Amino acid sequence: MASVASVWAPQRASGVWRACARACGHGEGLLGWCASGATRMAAVAPRRQQSGISIAGVSVVGAAVPGGVDEKTLGPLPDAAQTRPIYLDMQATTPTDPRVLDAMMPAYVSHYGNPHSRTHSYGWDSEASVERARSEVAALINAEPKEIIFTSGATEANNMAVKGVARFYSGKKRHVITCQTEHKCVLDSCRQLQQQGFDVTYLPVKSDGLIELSALEAALRDDTALVSLMMVNNEIGVIQPIEEAAALCKARGVFFHTDAAQAVGKIPVDVKALGVDLMSISGHKLYGPKGIGAIYVRRRPRVRLEPIINGGGQERGLRSGTLPTALCVGLGAAARIASQEMENDLRHVAALGERLMQGIIQKIPHVQLNGSHDKRYPGNVNVSFAFVEGESLLMALKNVAVSSGSACTSASLEPSYVLRALGVDEDMAHTSIRFGLGRFSTEKEVDYAIELAVEHVTRLREMSPLWEMVQDGIDIKSINWVQEH
Repeated sequence: MASVASVWAPQRASGVWRACARACGHGEGLLGWCASGATRMAAVAPRRQQSGISIAGVSVVGAAVPGGVDEKTLGPLPDAAQTRPIYLDMQATTPTDPRVLDAMMPAYVSHYGNPHSRTHSYGWDSEASVERARSEVAALINAEPKEIIFTSGATEANNMAVKGVARFYSGKKRHVITCQTEHKCVLDSCRQLQQQGFDVTYLPVKSDGLIELSALEAALRDDTALVSLMMVNNEIGVIQPIEEAAALCKARGVFFHTDAAQAVGKIPVDVKALGVDLMSISGHKLYGPKGIGAIYVRRRPRVRLEPIINGGGQERGLRSGTLPTALCVGLGAAARIASQEMENDLRHVAALGERLMQGIIQKIPHVQLNGSHDKRYPGNVNVSFAFVEGESLLMALKNVAVSSGSACTSASLEPSYVLRALGVDEDMAHTSIRFGLGRFSTEKEVDYAIELAVEHVTRLREMSPLWEMVQDGIDIKSINWVQEH
């Protein structure tokens, strides 16, 4: 197929196109990759706007473009404007890798047939694209292609696993085990099962955010149908002992599910080595498109589950509905790229995470890293700043896109239920900020985030009477506060 850029001729007139031509001299490709494939542009103009390039060409920290093309290489973009903050919220979502976009375009412009249409070449071509994507996702986690079921995302996959297994085996087993720090979609699915007469055990976590395996073992019963534990926590980044937990479940004949939305594509995941029965995957958490995910369902020995969506019987009868070919292709491409670049990505993110954490700790006193210091994904840095209100700090850090917790619950003013489960007191839980680092994050962005955090934490503390008391050597916890009526 000809370059997809030829389909999108208007892009030739844009700053994106000019930047590509200036950088490599080819000027072919869709918002990112030139025809030679030699230069990674990653949607230069939008990226540079996010990174803070000013219209006058004055470099503001965070100007780097993925692939080593930066402001010095390209020169200023005349049509770029300082309109968006730098992006450090990779647990909420990741930017779509430009190579993923390029892979998806044929499904929109030529391979647009229904992948379930078996009577003509349009359907055959789309089906071939979907099955190739299925194989790419399977290869990333060492599964068989037939064990991959496409879904709309990890939320649907989690619902399928928890409700589907519990309901299928409800005649003999009506007990489910999960953890207090799971994603809301798992917790809410379990609460719905409770309303239907199931018994659910919510395992507590230690102060580092990890479960006690002995507590899991003690909670297992003869009527336990399923255990569901998140692999990498979305709020604090801790990595649960999935392999050990799965082994305990296998010994008792209990199915084991893990929500790996924050893990797949970021850290090595091997379903065979881990021994899991079901696993949830999210496309937009590994630089793929939104609206697509998958669930791994082991075939041997077979895991049975009741579908939560009924219809035409697609996806082995487990998930009905016409598959979105382009989104499936995007997830497959993201999985393939992750397989190729995971080692470099992990090394890059680990270095940035250490740089961020050390920069904050060395320059700001009374800071607490939430969750295990060792068993964690380094791209998730969740920090509590004592004597600073988290919402105030978030508003002050307007030039850095970060969050105070899960994107699904960040609108709530309640302290994070994850941090409260760790035993973090309410005041400290209210002061937490989550920095999310990823493939396209840069040292300049991290340094800028540190600089802003130091500036605004210092300013906000100077406005706090509690901080003034701490500076005077007064132990806040020793004060008996009296509320007047």
